[in-house]
Amino acid sequence: MTAARSPSARRAHDIGLDVRAPKSRCDDRHCPFHGRLPVRGQVLEGTVVSTSMQRTAVVERTLLHYVAKFERYEKRRRRYLAHAPPCLNVPVGHRVRIAETRPLSKLVSFCIVEDLGEAAHRVRGEEAATVGEAPPAKEETG
Repeated sequence: MTAARSPSARRAHDIGLDVRAPKSRCDDRHCPFHGRLPVRGQVLEGTVVSTSMQRTAVVERTLLHYVAKFERYEKRRRRYLAHAPPCLNVPVGHRVRIAETRPLSKLVSFCIVEDLGEAAHRVRGEEAATVGEAPPAKEETG
């Protein structure tokens, strides 16, 4: 018999999607690459708008819906709660690909499987200043 590998020595396994496996490893049992979570169903893309929950991110998709009466488009949005594996380490403002899984909790039925990089536009609530820049000094008026 072969000895069982420890979770930290486990390689990322193929999840059945055309995504690149993360370089870092994690011990999360709900990680589709290093844990036991199968992915199935829908694969969607969206922007991360919040990561303030533990291992969960809010992913938002916006779409345009045509209103025939006014011959214009209205903007609609759909927010998904998705499990964020620690091996991906996705920050707010990045575009991600999420895949459907079995329900992990009452509202979480998706998992982030790929980080697509920074979004083209800023997410509402994200500060405009970048890291390393000093905030502009206030001028005193007399």
